Amino acid sequence: MDTFDRAILDALQRDGSLTNSALAQIVNLSASQCSRRRASLEEVGLIEGYAARLNTGKLGFGLRAMVRVNLRSHGQSRDDDFARFIERQSEVRAAFSVSGDADYVLDIHVKDLAAFASFIHEVLLPHPQVSQVRSEIVLKTLKDQMGVDLMSLTTD
Repeated sequence: MDTFDRAILDALQRDGSLTNSALAQIVNLSASQCSRRRASLEEVGLIEGYAARLNTGKLGFGLRAMVRVNLRSHGQSRDDDFARFIERQSEVRAAFSVSGDADYVLDIHVKDLAAFASFIHEVLLPHPQVSQVRSEIVLKTLKDQMGVDLMSLTTD
């Protein structure tokens, strides 16, 4: 990956809807070169897909929470079972296995506090592997940036 590839990735993570022509202007390559490089970056898996960022609040998802979950016991089959369970929950927008005092951290988006309480008490806590749940309601988002700082990578 060279400087042009990093510039293409940086531009696309900011705006995935860029045409090859617009991308070419940003990174100072021809549209055909951008097209070939973009296809190559997709093929090797550096670009996993494209999506629009939606305003969850305006769409009616008024509550976001970070939920830390501890499991009763551990083992590959138990962890896989919990992962499959989480994958099926539409309220869980992101889930991470973490180090520290929790086994997992879940990013939850729901309509309101009643929907959040229902998810916690009727869905998450009844799961047989869940031993403890601790929640933090997001009061204000200070930064919610997608992507990574590609320009900080060293050149090859």
